[in-house]
Amino acid sequence: MATYVLKRLGQSVLTLFMTLTTVFVLLRLAPGDPAAAYAGPNPTTEDLDRIRAQFGLDDSLLGQYWTFLTRLVHGDLGTSFSFQAPALDVVLERLPYTLTLAIAAILVTVVVAVPLGVWMARHAHTGREFGANLFTIAGQSMPDFWSGIMLLTLFAVVLPVFPASGFATWGGLVLPTLTIAILQIALISRMVAREMSTNMAAPFLTVARSRGVSERGLTWRYGMTNSAIPVLTALGTRFAAMLNGVVVVEVVFAWPGVGSLVVRALETRDYPLIQATVLVTAALTVVVQLLIDLAYPLLDPRVRLAKTSGRSASPATAPSAQTAQEAVPA
Repeated sequence: MATYVLKRLGQSVLTLFMTLTTVFVLLRLAPGDPAAAYAGPNPTTEDLDRIRAQFGLDDSLLGQYWTFLTRLVHGDLGTSFSFQAPALDVVLERLPYTLTLAIAAILVTVVVAVPLGVWMARHAHTGREFGANLFTIAGQSMPDFWSGIMLLTLFAVVLPVFPASGFATWGGLVLPTLTIAILQIALISRMVAREMSTNMAAPFLTVARSRGVSERGLTWRYGMTNSAIPVLTALGTRFAAMLNGVVVVEVVFAWPGVGSLVVRALETRDYPLIQATVLVTAALTVVVQLLIDLAYPLLDPRVRLAKTSGRSASPATAPSAQTAQEAVPA
């Protein structure tokens, strides 16, 4: 297991390096002048030259890349153009808000989507399942910005129950959390229902049923256990996507997280801030994926044996995890 973890950590470092390099190059090749964005309206040529020299933008692309790598080794991602502060510190200051929002949304998703998916599987091919399917299809069809505006109008304007924006109180967490969770509940519940329907029709469950195992035991002990890996993979994928910044939701609710910070960084072409944001969110995504992989052996002993012997996953479980990745878009 230690060898597997070290191998995955090595792959993670390479992934982060390639991601940062790609972002660095694409930012420099994109049209626009960050010095002009920083200088404001009607800058003089002297002002632009001074700003470029101040932030090292007058150096060649290779020179800027070498400086970037040298600073990166020492944990320095440069100074933010717009905040005039270390870019990494600015991102880390906003990160708790995005983490809070993502954790709240994934908890609501698990609490609602898993029981709902199990309930849909147990009432398959009935009018109840048809009604639940209509709810989940509606949830998948509503864009975040639309559902966010609707919730904002209803619960912050018409019925002023929750704050409309910001995170001054815990009540400010409710509307953005619900906005994110609506789509996640629709996606995960349909997936749980599909996995449970497949597993509940397996021959070994017929044998267990004939031996007198209760339907509740069949559902949660056998059906849900065999559905756990693809569901966990899907939840991890969705959680990692939230950590990358739920940009639209954070903008709609003026949430002071990483997503709204990315929007500001792109508007001002703040290269160090964009690079720091990519590094932090990519690192968190890699950590989440690694934790998911390490959780597989706890759910299925066959995966533990496979990883101990140096393979990546059991052939019996790998297709289910892949199915989860394909079923729920990132």
